[in-house]
Amino acid sequence: MAVHDQMMKGLLDGAILGLISQGETYGYEIIERLKHNEFPEVSDGSIYPVLLRLDKKGYVSTRMVKSDNGGPKRKYYTITEVGMSELTVFKKKWVELNLGMNNLMRSVGDAE
Repeated sequence: MAVHDQMMKGLLDGAILGLISQGETYGYEIIERLKHNEFPEVSDGSIYPVLLRLDKKGYVSTRMVKSDNGGPKRKYYTITEVGMSELTVFKKKWVELNLGMNNLMRSVGDAE
């Protein structure tokens, strides 16, 4: 797996946990909110494996809700206490990493 793909995978996990922490939501709504916030490379195919992984790790819980318009049931996601702890760690690490990368990229830019 390319470095870029590995970075996106880790960032997507944190971004999705962050969105779910704001309130119960479902897959399509998560996709739309990521796109609205200009998160790069968001596709249906990239979101659902992350949601499954977060569920298996116990970071989110799910419930199925019958559709109002007679369509298929929709799976809703809620963050768990374990998920909130993981999100707290992610945010702390993100702040540290972001600061370090910004400092490094500024010094690289100065060298040109």
